[in-house]
Amino acid sequence: MSKDATLRFERSFAAGGHRFVAGADEVGRGALAGPVSVGMVVVDTAGLKHLKGVRDSKLLAPAERELLVPRIRAWAAAWAVGHSTAAEIDELGLTAALRLAGTRAWLQVAAVVRPDIVILDGNYNWLSPAQATLFDAGEPGCDAPVHTRIKADLQCLSVAAASVLAKVERDAQMARLALEHPGYGWEVNKGYATEAHRAAILARGASEFHRRSWRLAPAQPPGV
Repeated sequence: MSKDATLRFERSFAAGGHRFVAGADEVGRGALAGPVSVGMVVVDTAGLKHLKGVRDSKLLAPAERELLVPRIRAWAAAWAVGHSTAAEIDELGLTAALRLAGTRAWLQVAAVVRPDIVILDGNYNWLSPAQATLFDAGEPGCDAPVHTRIKADLQCLSVAAASVLAKVERDAQMARLALEHPGYGWEVNKGYATEAHRAAILARGASEFHRRSWRLAPAQPPGV
């Protein structure tokens, strides 16, 4: 049985005077269609209680994730999910689009409480701004220290909570888009590269919500 994430790593920053710690994680990086989404959850390390049942969103059933959303929102000091569209991914590239989505989440949480530290899942800091021109209306990006941590979504409660919020919100977006653009199976595959999804792209062509700069469909067999 998978263990719940804990606040041990978040609380380690309190000794350095960092009270508000944000966890961030992305979903949709490898999809063929739909946005890339970044969740961010801020926790107050001063007296914050553990939240049971939260772990990396990939380890939870959809119904479990849905039930956790209101609990996470009530528990967190601030929370947000930012998105970059398929068109933005095509225009900017995936890393810059991730940064844009993360910046959108950062601006939302910073309007409520400004994090002292951000824990980012993985080993590469794609969140800190590189070019101001990538962001909405020239808004600055995350200017807090960013600590990358491999498997943070499994170990750090704030990051696991962020992954749940991002997954639920992005899945809901794909389900809505599936009603407007039936035939691609987005209500099931959520835009990811299943065999049926690639076959549908080959048969129907790409939609405006596909990442057109990506290799979307398999090559046609010879003679077809």
